[in-house]
Amino acid sequence: MDLAVDLSTRGDRSTAIYRALLAAIRSGRLGAGDRLPPTRDLARDLGVSRNTVATAYERLAAEGYLEARVGAGTYVTDAAATARPRRRPAALRPRRGWHFTPLAVSGQAPKPAHDFRVGIPDASLFPFDTWRRLVAAELRAGAHSPGTYADPAGHPPLREAIVRYLALSRGLSADADDVLVTHGTQQALDLIARVLVEPGDTVAVEDPGYPFAREVFASYGAHVVPVPVDGDGLVVDRIPDRARIVFTTPSHQFPLGPPLSLERRLALLEFADRHRVAVIEDDYDSEFRFTERPLETLHALDETGRVIYVGTFSKSLVPALRAGYLVAPPTLRAALCGARQLADGYGSLPDQAALAHFLADGMLGRHLRRARTVYGERRALTIEGIETLLAEHLELVPSAAGLHVAALLRDPAVPDVEVVGLAAAEGVVVEALSSYGGRRPGLVFGYGAAETASITPGLALLRTILGQGRPRSR
Repeated sequence: MDLAVDLSTRGDRSTAIYRALLAAIRSGRLGAGDRLPPTRDLARDLGVSRNTVATAYERLAAEGYLEARVGAGTYVTDAAATARPRRRPAALRPRRGWHFTPLAVSGQAPKPAHDFRVGIPDASLFPFDTWRRLVAAELRAGAHSPGTYADPAGHPPLREAIVRYLALSRGLSADADDVLVTHGTQQALDLIARVLVEPGDTVAVEDPGYPFAREVFASYGAHVVPVPVDGDGLVVDRIPDRARIVFTTPSHQFPLGPPLSLERRLALLEFADRHRVAVIEDDYDSEFRFTERPLETLHALDETGRVIYVGTFSKSLVPALRAGYLVAPPTLRAALCGARQLADGYGSLPDQAALAHFLADGMLGRHLRRARTVYGERRALTIEGIETLLAEHLELVPSAAGLHVAALLRDPAVPDVEVVGLAAAEGVVVEALSSYGGRRPGLVFGYGAAETASITPGLALLRTILGQGRPRSR
């Protein structure tokens, strides 16, 4: 135990030790049941006699803070916990304008019987045994100079593997120097905002769209403007001319699903060049396509260096690995790398090295082929259920990719949040479209984490809930 005791001033040293121990107990640094070091050991550490320490222990024991157990040592008593003084309310408050607080996350609640939560892959599909072997190999003594600080841009072999992966899967042309490894999409957006956003800047986002993108830009003082989407994706004509950044999900609009049409993609790039705008392309689940091949990425079409491409392995692997990346124009490389260094220094080098092998040795490709088969079956069951069991109440939004589908409520007066609450009470967890913005109420069905056998019964139960006339139209 490290005990801070000031023995520099003249006076009773036993009392100084007593006061230091009492402060540690009353503050909670020493809790009920904690064992104190033997008097001989503490005396040696503090450079005092054993009797000096024993006197302090005896005084605390007499006051009920400590108890000596024969043959076992000295321990803090249970009663000591009730002796802590109440702290005064802290005077510190967040800066003016800060209103962001943590939201509930999927890991805080037990898995529901019928799990249609959005953005959750099936962790049981991930090859954990293979991953453990890869990480263990990178944690061997002397690997990757563990006593030094690593490149904030990420492990070079991983950046090279990401470039090769993107070239093959998305037709994206980049150099390893263009890649910055992140802890996922959210960190990538935070780094971009840190580098590009000044208070008062206008940032255009899709509506409905990814809530945490809106929040991260607003947290840096941006004026966030929602731009509507339709069957062709983001309505480029509605982007304000004053926008400094446009955030979009062109491959699979989140959460509705349609891709950004080629005409709109070209229009967006022309707008960005004309107004000197940065475009953030979030390609969040392009690995999971079930029909036609995807359109070219904005990054592949960009000829003026306006697009920052953001990707994540959270869905293709598992969210717990916290692995993602961004591909930036050369003019932003140093700034983004510096922002990463300021934010958290660098990532976990053993994990990054393991992921580099996972990509380079073709293990990701094998995992994705297996996962697509499972997700494809779940997707088909979900779509079939919406189009048959729920056709009276819901209109499916066409979608060719991803781990979720959206459906609009046919009666726009029905509050989707109320539907979600009634369904949750029956063990069917689905998400309200209105929670992502937009004007039309609807439901968003994730099928990544759903048990295959639970999908159809869950949708049948939802039909019963909607058919009972609850919730009623307003």
